Amino acid sequence: MESSEKLQDDLRTLGMKIKQHEDSLKLLRNQKNKLDDTILDMQVKLGKYHSSSLPVVNKDESHLQSEHETTEQILRHEKSAAGILCQLKAHHGSQASHLTLTKDVLGVVATLGKVDDENLSRIFSEYLGVQTMLAVVCNTFEGVKALETFNQDGCIDKTSGLHGLAASIGRSLDGRFIVICLENLRPYAGDFVAEDRQRRLDLLKPRLPNGECPPGFLGFAVNMINVDSSNLSFVTASGEGLRETLFYNLFSHLQVYQTRAEMFRALPCISEGAVSLDGGMIRSNGVFSLGSREEVDVRFPKTSTMLEELESYSETEKQMIEMRWQKEKLEEDNKRELALLNTAKFNFERKKQDFVKFLAQSSTYATQHQFQAGRR
Repeated sequence: MESSEKLQDDLRTLGMKIKQHEDSLKLLRNQKNKLDDTILDMQVKLGKYHSSSLPVVNKDESHLQSEHETTEQILRHEKSAAGILCQLKAHHGSQASHLTLTKDVLGVVATLGKVDDENLSRIFSEYLGVQTMLAVVCNTFEGVKALETFNQDGCIDKTSGLHGLAASIGRSLDGRFIVICLENLRPYAGDFVAEDRQRRLDLLKPRLPNGECPPGFLGFAVNMINVDSSNLSFVTASGEGLRETLFYNLFSHLQVYQTRAEMFRALPCISEGAVSLDGGMIRSNGVFSLGSREEVDVRFPKTSTMLEELESYSETEKQMIEMRWQKEKLEEDNKRELALLNTAKFNFERKKQDFVKFLAQSSTYATQHQFQAGRR
């Protein structure tokens, strides 16, 4: 009995050690995952900075020049709905937003977001295509209906809506045009990045089978769009902003990589398309856009790279070096804890075999003892 109790106590002790080591490994994995996320966020920030071809310029000059450039690009499409709306704004300024026809119109897709550099502007605009870049964005379906009306025969009434507006300024609206109604879109339903003024979406980052984030991953396109301060406060009747309605529906979980080669290596992690800064494009699972890049003539405006941001990037680089050192230390702790776990499991199995052997011997002894007692 004493031997049996000692073996059982030893097994319990070893079982508790295994549980402790497993809990320690779980804690280390969680800490490593948090570090990986933080390092990835820093890489995204530094990657966008290093990929930028823009010089450091004055904030105000960059703001005016960039938006003016985008407006000029839209105005070249003079027979489009977007071109006519921009023409109206150019002639009537802020009064245009108070007209019954346009008061529900937020703007054109190309004017509602900005990006950090020329590479992102080119690849995002190409991904969406010129028709989507020129799409008119309305808040409600009532606003959509106001843009185009029909006569009793079911034909478009050319004297009202956008068609009538075009005629009033000596233009004609040709062909179809896209209108996006925010209240009819299915919005993003997840969480947001904590303490982020831009309210970026807290999307689950891609992971390789080994748990690491794919090399070259810069982020999600929907989070690389900067919403202008004038539109950050906008919400639909149900309380959603532009990022979780308009841009989430345009880009969804589209991933952005530094190079095409890195994007292709990350294929197991890509579920809803990806683009790379050197022109690679995956539309969806199994659908690749090959060939030469298409130069879309309507692009997102570019935000400025301000002098004070350079200090922030330098500080980020220092923090990332520290984070990587912490990650290396965690990996060493993980290896040591894993070795201790394996040793504890080995000792447990050996002790369990001793206990099973002891039980077998005890059973044999008891059987023999009963047999001898029966003979007496």
